[in-house]
Formats: sequence, structure tokens, C-alpha cells
Amino acid sequence: MEAIEVAAGPVVDTGLEDDLRELALLIRSVSDYAIYMLDAHGYVRTWNPGGERIKGYSKAEVLGLHFSHFFTEEDRAGKLPDRVLQIARDQGKFEGEGWRVRKNGSRFWASVVVDPIWRGEELAGFAKVTRDITERHEAQQRLQQAQAQLAEVQKMDAVGKLTLGLAHDFNNLLAVVVNCLELIDLRPGTDARAHELVSVAQRAIDRGTLLTRQLLSFGCGQAMVLERHRVDGLLRRSCELYRRACGGRLHFNEALGEVGEIDVDAGQLEAAILNLVVNARDACNEGGEVQLRNSVWEGCSPYAPDQAPRTYARIEVADTGPGMEAAVAARAFEPFFTTKTVGQGSGLGLSQVFGFAVQSGGFAVISSEPGRGCTVAVCLPLAMEHQHVQ
Repeated sequence: MEAIEVAAGPVVDTGLEDDLRELALLIRSVSDYAIYMLDAHGYVRTWNPGGERIKGYSKAEVLGLHFSHFFTEEDRAGKLPDRVLQIARDQGKFEGEGWRVRKNGSRFWASVVVDPIWRGEELAGFAKVTRDITERHEAQQRLQQAQAQLAEVQKMDAVGKLTLGLAHDFNNLLAVVVNCLELIDLRPGTDARAHELVSVAQRAIDRGTLLTRQLLSFGCGQAMVLERHRVDGLLRRSCELYRRACGGRLHFNEALGEVGEIDVDAGQLEAAILNLVVNARDACNEGGEVQLRNSVWEGCSPYAPDQAPRTYARIEVADTGPGMEAAVAARAFEPFFTTKTVGQGSGLGLSQVFGFAVQSGGFAVISSEPGRGCTVAVCLPLAMEHQHVQ
């Protein structure tokens, strides 16, 4: 730290000199905090070893450098350094946190305090203390992410239980209606008009039965027949179906490699992927591309972060459509949530995919940004002999 000048006079206050030496020793001994002084315009006047350790500049390199040099380009463009000094000058202190830049270009999350230094009525400069709290910041971010994941798991679990109960009740009501219609249709003397009305009602019941199956799938109440299959074999077998579902205005292509075997209900997997392809087709209303691809993915399910990591077959359907806002993507798996206009969709397609993935021991996730398309991934656990993560 630079020596602090004391006005010359006929009497030397040795006590003051001792205090200044002790203060300088104290500041030089602090290594966890960058403690330095700025002049009234923000240029560095002093520099302690903590500043060198945290920010990487030696005293010779940094003296005379404007403190805005430690800010990110975005903050400099937004005039944040000027606002920091203005707040400290007008309010007597500035306290805040944010990204700062080291000499080597890396960023760290800093806790900053800036106090003005006055010499009578004149602003002499600023005392600035910076601490690197990157680890604490990252821990807080992980905690917030875990809390958000827990809330999402609890929400989907509650919705799943409610949906499962409603689906069973609705199925029972449909069974009663079906029986009544059959009895009406078998009554002697029923005219053609009555037969026609019964047929209309039966078609509506068929639609209701399909909705019930979709609800049961989301609530993990659908009967499944698990068999061992090669992932790429199953997908290639259905590629022509997916290509036809895209219609003539979309280009469908696949990038399928050998990833191993899974225990899965083949029919329900085909229905789930078809759902995703149809959704992608509907999103690309002005043309575009839909791709089916697979890969091996290792890690933990976002809906069960406490479980041990494992190896999954990751099956993705990606489109080049308009994409989704984050708030829309966060709700996309909820039953009856849809961005389509009335009559164009029940809002159960993605929820059925989600339920199928969970009931199969895996999970489904959405990755999307406005203007950058959308990718929905179904991750299903590979058979045990293909597992790599212990």
C-alpha cells in the first residue's frame, strides 16, 4: 500500500505515524479481500496483496488503471462503474454483487463495498473492498435449481395422481354410456334415425376412450408390455410412418446409431415418438425440418436428482420451428396445456409422452428457445448390461 502523506509541521506526531504503519500492515496482511483506494475519478491509487490474489494484477500493473477495467463488457456498456461511484458519493455507500473479470479474462462473482473518502467538503476518493464469493454464489444457484426441480417433481406427481383418478372415473362413466347405447341400438323397432344418433354417440365415446388412455398414460396407469429391443432397430422400423406423418412440406431425416438395448413397450414407444413428430410438424407451419436421432446419455433424471446416475438411451425429435418461451416449455408436459387454437389439439400429446417415459423408468425433457426450434428428448434406461455409470 502506498505511504499516506501527512502535512509537514513543526511537531511530528509519532503516535499518528505508528497508527498509520499499523494500518498499512493490517491492509497488507489481508489476502482474502481486495482492499484498495480509488481517486475521485475512479483510478486505482493503492493495491493490497488480496487484490493481486483475487484479480491477478500486480501493484505495478494496476496503479493508475481505472477500476472499470475489472467489470464485464456488458456492465461497462451499461455504465455500471459510473453508477457505483455515483451511489457511493450520493448515498454514502455502495454495496452489491456481480460478475467481475480477472487479468486472465476469467470471471468471478464478487461482493463489493465502496465508501467515499472526504477531505472536509472535498471528495478525495473511494475506499473499495472486493471479495470473491464465487463458491457461495454457485452453491446458492445449485440450491435454487434443486428447489425448482423438487417443486416441479411435486407438481407433476400431484397432477399425475389427480389425472389417474379422473381417468378411472371417466372410464367407468364411459362404460355405462356404452352399455346403454348398445341396449338402445338392439331395441326392436328402432328406426334409422335412432341408429344414426347411436352411431354418432359411439364415435364420441371412442374419442373419449382415446382421451382416457392418454390420461392413464400421463398418470402412469397404462398397462405396459415390456420387451427387450434394440433402440435403433425399433426407430428404423417406424421411420416410414414418421416420414408420412410429416407430410410433403417438411423434410424428415434420421441420425440413428447403435446405442444398445432397452426394456420397453414397443407399441407405446412408437406412439410416443409419433406424437412428438406430429407436434413438430404442427409447429413448423411454414415448412422446415424434423430430425429423429438417438444417443447414449449418462446422468441423473431431473425428476429424481437424488437417485444414482445411470445410462440412458436418449431419443430426440428436433424441429426447426419457431420454438417456445421458457415459461411455455416449463408447462408443456401438463395435461390439457396447449398453445394450439381450440379444436386443433387436446393438449394431451406431450403429457402422454411424459407419462410413458416415467412409467418406463426414464424421463422426458424439452429444450427450446424462441426462433431456434424445439427438441424433445425421451430418455429410457439402457438394459443393465449396457450400463456404464455405477
